[in-house]
Amino acid sequence: MDCKEARPLLDASVDRELSPPDEHRLQQHVVGCDACRRESETVHAVSRAVHRAEYYRAPEGLRARIAAALPAAPLPLDADETRDRVAPTRKQRRFAWLDGWRIPHGGGFGTAAGSTASSGKGIGTGWLKGLTGLTGLALALCAVTAGVILTLPRPVDDSPFVDELVSSHVRAQLSGRDIDVVSSDQHTVKPWFNGRIDYAPPVEDLTASGFPLVGGRLDYLGHRRVAVLTYHYRKHVIDVYVFPDSDQAIAGPAREIGREGYSLQRWHDSGMTWWAITDAAPQALTAFETALKARLHGSG
Repeated sequence: MDCKEARPLLDASVDRELSPPDEHRLQQHVVGCDACRRESETVHAVSRAVHRAEYYRAPEGLRARIAAALPAAPLPLDADETRDRVAPTRKQRRFAWLDGWRIPHGGGFGTAAGSTASSGKGIGTGWLKGLTGLTGLALALCAVTAGVILTLPRPVDDSPFVDELVSSHVRAQLSGRDIDVVSSDQHTVKPWFNGRIDYAPPVEDLTASGFPLVGGRLDYLGHRRVAVLTYHYRKHVIDVYVFPDSDQAIAGPAREIGREGYSLQRWHDSGMTWWAITDAAPQALTAFETALKARLHGSG
């Protein structure tokens, strides 16, 4: 893939609209092309800004302006005087509840406060005025509700990054290129990253705890090259993404989440942020984290 083909795909990549093969080809090009990598970082930055932007606060006078813009109640029709002397129809009785009026025995509309047919309120005039008032109230309530919703703060989380991480894991499994250096020897995997990334990820073999190391690879995630350690758990694959704690866009409190049928877990240790993902149960990642920390601190 060249730059001419890659540039139009960057937006689709951010929106997760590319097929796994196209996404893989695009990321291979982006990793090796400085110009496209800068363009990709710009597109991701815009996407993050849109997700984190606050809603626009509606002006305080919005409700008053909406109420003032409502049309005035229509004038009574000439035929209303005649209708006042006619018993209400079944349809009129059916919709009388709309404006809070009741129909007393013997004819025209009266108010809910107890007016009788002799009050002079006609069916047409009372119903139209009541309906107009109800419409204005509904519009005003809608305006107030919209203002409240628009002013609510939006939570800012790492959902875009989590989506990117899940896509990376799935893409690796589908492409068959999930391991660049195949080895269960930590002394082979760790040196392989030298010169390929700007930090040294800790590498531990956890075979004794049921999580054998099978290799590692490079990936492009969070706008940088990252180390990915691959472990097995029974018949499941665990991808462990290791970042320096200095990457504030990725760092954060420890947490467990689920996304699209995958279990994810994040924690901090040895100056690194660790993200683990698997299609096994969440308890597998909890056990993996415990075993890894024990090895890192010399108690495993």
